[in-house]
Amino acid sequence: MTDCNKRPCGETATALPETSGGAQPQEGFPLPDTIVLSEVLRRLELESLCALACVSRSLRSMVSQALSTLPSLDLSAFSPNGELLHRIVPRLRGAKSVTIDCLHLDDCSVISVLGPHIQELNLLKCASLSYDVLASIGEKCPNLRILVLELAGESSPEIFRRNLIKMLKKFLYLEHLSIKVRGTEDDAYDLACIDVVLPKTLKFLKLQPVNEQDAILFVEKLGYEREIPSKLVNSSIDSSLGFSGFALQRLSLVLNLISDRLVASIMGSLPLLVELDLEDRPCTEPKLPHDLTNIGLQFLGSFQHLTHLSIVRSRQNYPVSFKRINDLGLLLLCESCRALESVRLGGFSKVTDAGFSSLLRSCYNLKKFEIQNAPLLSDLAFHNIVGVVSPLVELKLNSCNLITSEAVAELASSSTLEVLDTYSCRSIADNCLVYISFLSTLTSLNLGGADITDGGLGVLSKCDLPITNLCLRGCTRVTDRGIICLLNSGVRIKKTLSSLDVGHMPGISDRAIHAIISSGEAITELCMRYCFHVTDDSLRTLASGRYSGSSLLQKLDISHCLRFSVGVVELLERPLFRGLRWLGVGGTSLTKRADVIGICRMRPWLTICFEGCELGCHDGWQYHKYNDGN
Repeated sequence: MTDCNKRPCGETATALPETSGGAQPQEGFPLPDTIVLSEVLRRLELESLCALACVSRSLRSMVSQALSTLPSLDLSAFSPNGELLHRIVPRLRGAKSVTIDCLHLDDCSVISVLGPHIQELNLLKCASLSYDVLASIGEKCPNLRILVLELAGESSPEIFRRNLIKMLKKFLYLEHLSIKVRGTEDDAYDLACIDVVLPKTLKFLKLQPVNEQDAILFVEKLGYEREIPSKLVNSSIDSSLGFSGFALQRLSLVLNLISDRLVASIMGSLPLLVELDLEDRPCTEPKLPHDLTNIGLQFLGSFQHLTHLSIVRSRQNYPVSFKRINDLGLLLLCESCRALESVRLGGFSKVTDAGFSSLLRSCYNLKKFEIQNAPLLSDLAFHNIVGVVSPLVELKLNSCNLITSEAVAELASSSTLEVLDTYSCRSIADNCLVYISFLSTLTSLNLGGADITDGGLGVLSKCDLPITNLCLRGCTRVTDRGIICLLNSGVRIKKTLSSLDVGHMPGISDRAIHAIISSGEAITELCMRYCFHVTDDSLRTLASGRYSGSSLLQKLDISHCLRFSVGVVELLERPLFRGLRWLGVGGTSLTKRADVIGICRMRPWLTICFEGCELGCHDGWQYHKYNDGN
């Protein structure tokens, strides 16, 4: 734990964060103007308020009043350092909801934020926090309703358990608990210690990672006295357990294995579940009885209230799938779970079109449908689907190699589809974009790895679609010409597009980046990692802020763009890149420049990632070596 004697937790700075520029101080405003301004200030975000405070003494006073009435503090868009946090926190003592990216913070800085007024606390990317901070959360925030923690694993599971128990004992009203421990699996595996201290008010529980055996015992201790299916009577599940039970409605676990026994335990103990999210990451090929089979899927039919189901076998640790589940398993699931609104399945390698199609056609209220790593899923599953199933809002088909453009053709008449994701479906071709052009409600499109060309993007440019998020990562046949056509000719997309990914595209150079900057009027996130032909010229144009697209930019990923010279480090100095909050430079010449660390200190609103993380450091942050520039 950080030595708090160096800077007492209660010590705060009085100044608001500085910004570049600003007008000369002004006199006070007339009363009518003051009333209008006060109302406007209450609607602004934190960063805008801090910038206004630098304009004049009168505005500084009004901003201070506005900050004191803000109901929430959200610092998740960037990674603040301790000094910046200590400047902001004293002015938001009434905030009931607090969200902080803690990548560059120590225990002392986080503790200074805590207080009994907080009802929702989200501490993300706690790479430098010790487990001792858990006990402090319990002591200082007894009125929490929602708690989300992302912790980095340590080699002291006993300290984790001891502080976790101290924290949970203090909560009387907690309804939502999410704890993720990244970087190790041992620390979070022993859950037996917390079942007796979880508040009975809990409705949502998410734990990661969890051992299958521990999870079974843990769930049983939470649950109601119910009969365990006769097919599992010979297992070690004790059907005589009787507890007052938890009224959990949402359960999410990331495990080493998903098994029939686990599903049976959840079914017998938590009958009120509305959402069930299970993901496993095996390190070896699972063997019975430690695996999920058709029998386990049949047990899910006992959940009378289930509307959201997610079962995924990840290939993160080992190339494996649910080899003991086939079409019969999904047919049995469909018989009882017709009220499902959201379905997410991953790693069902033995299920064919018959199984997936039965699920699509049986769930009368299905809005979201996601399938990952299903090698036997083809276009036939979607044949004549419009008018048979309920209007889909999200369709995600990832790494399904038999899926072609014809699957999208079946959905061309949809008037409700907002999200279409065919990432790594390599048989998607240009004619798919013709069908997509009819999806008038589409806002998010992921064509990563598709076999599309510049001609396909030309078709997309003529569409009147409200697309805000577009991913073309790995579309190797797309060149500068396609990107230029998309944004120069596209009347609507250049006004609505806010997030664009053109990474891993060898045909992209400075010409395409210039088109994105000059024509994209709303771009806030841009990824161009592994674009080997992009040079300093693109970064200079982005830094200048001459175009609206560059002035709005908040997140930029240039990782592994090898043609950047060491001289571009000057572009990171103030006042260039005014709005930038996250910059990924892993694998570039910038990682070798010591003066980049100094820039990190000078620009506390900017996080520079040296580790090659994806946009925003959502994964891998626990391995970061740079904290507060050290």
